[in-house]
Amino acid sequence: MADQTNAQSFSNAIWPELKAHSDGLQTPLKELFAQDPNRVEHFSMSAGSLYLDYSKNHLDAKALELLATQAKQSGLEDAIKALIGGEHVNNTENRPALHTALRCPAISPADKTAVVAATQAQMREFVDKLSSGQWHGYNGKPITDVVNIGIGGSDLGPRMVVTALSQFQQSAVKVHFVANIDGADLSDALAGLHADTTLFVVASKSFSTLETRENALAARAWSLSHGCPESDLGKHYVAVSSNVPAAMEFGIDEANIFPMWDWVGGRYSLWSAIGLPIAIALGMDNFDALLAGAANMDEHFASAPIEQNMPATLALIAFWYSATRGYQSQAILPYAQRMSRLPAYLQQLDMESLGKSVDRNGKPLTCDSGLVLWGTEGTNGQHSFHQLLHQGTRSVLVDFIASGKPMSPLDSHHSYLLANCIGQSQALLAGKSLAQAKQELLDAGKPEAEADQIAPHKVIPGNRPSNTLIIEQLDPTNLGALIALYEHKVYCLGVLWGLNPFDQWGVELGKQLGSAVYPALTGNECPAEWDGSTRNLVEKLRLK
Repeated sequence: MADQTNAQSFSNAIWPELKAHSDGLQTPLKELFAQDPNRVEHFSMSAGSLYLDYSKNHLDAKALELLATQAKQSGLEDAIKALIGGEHVNNTENRPALHTALRCPAISPADKTAVVAATQAQMREFVDKLSSGQWHGYNGKPITDVVNIGIGGSDLGPRMVVTALSQFQQSAVKVHFVANIDGADLSDALAGLHADTTLFVVASKSFSTLETRENALAARAWSLSHGCPESDLGKHYVAVSSNVPAAMEFGIDEANIFPMWDWVGGRYSLWSAIGLPIAIALGMDNFDALLAGAANMDEHFASAPIEQNMPATLALIAFWYSATRGYQSQAILPYAQRMSRLPAYLQQLDMESLGKSVDRNGKPLTCDSGLVLWGTEGTNGQHSFHQLLHQGTRSVLVDFIASGKPMSPLDSHHSYLLANCIGQSQALLAGKSLAQAKQELLDAGKPEAEADQIAPHKVIPGNRPSNTLIIEQLDPTNLGALIALYEHKVYCLGVLWGLNPFDQWGVELGKQLGSAVYPALTGNECPAEWDGSTRNLVEKLRLK
């Protein structure tokens, strides 16, 4: 894969025409719909059971043509082949990014699929023992609770999936999650659990991540203090790690250490043994269905032309609004309560991948990269931040996500949920004019003077963009496809911006400095070279 720099992306032959077309395309969305009664047919697509309506964007046929050309001139077609073929697309760490090999053997290198299959067999054997009550603790009782200790990619993905697919819970074993170094997180998770029936999954590639290490050590002390003999710790701890010696030194049997590989990034790892909590909670068959859904999206991504490629289309829309219109923010609004943790998961996937200031060759970017991604589940968000979406001065790109089939027996609730989802996207599009606002007030019996005074406050500008994604139902297969869709969208944006979406060097400095602050907080003197604010904060917060 030839490295496409950021400067090259914005010196492509098509870029000036693309930017000029965006600047000139000022037709309001309502007029675009009026001009083309079949607009939705021209600005929508399906990939498997996922459906994308992107007609409520400031795009016309020429814009789509120019965006596709921009993608091709940026090398996106070759970049997709390079990703799936196992080339070292993570150039700063000189390694591939083969998360697709975890779920789609049909298009993956054979040497990777072999080790993946072996790991999945190991997972299945372990999960079967747990769910059937054959895995016993130190006193012979079967395990009833599993606590996953991990952070970042070792927590966000598994936690999101287990929450989203709670209806598919197969095992009587309950799964809990601990991530934060705040001791309250572990304490709350352990409240009500019994050491003799609790098993811990320690998920850390290096087995040295601060939060995971300290939480695992505290959990180990809890197990020992509640009656577990040190010789029996192996019955209560398994690990997902590439550092086998460190895990064994902790007290974990080598046979109960599940592998990780450097060709899978943390935020792309829920498909690996990092997904062990998913398999425990939902059963291995449902975990396989999750993988199958992602594989369907992988095959679509690998084979569909740019113009009909759903991940590429989402990426090009985000690129259009960011690069040509200055958008800084994107809201993810899943209208499904069980998908409440999807925005937090996508925050890491998107912002850790795209929050870069240099291109693949280390040269400063010539434009902004990455969007600030945020959101929550509908309809709850309507009662918190939707006010800003509708009447605020900041431009926000919005993704609505809806499930066609209800996940509860309350059908009318689901109809209200979907009605609100559609209504919100319609409101962003249509808005409310001053004349409409005034007439509403008059119809409500307000005097004309009062209507004139209040009407400006009820105006909603409209003409604000959104995408709507529909899945047939929230199940393992469709969720797998949805997650893979966003993974590939992020990769496409990395190519369009000419940056490496697979490293995260920016997270290191704060951790390094935090390690230096810790001794000062616990009694040592602050180094003289520290700034006054840091010294002051340490003095204020120093443990007495």
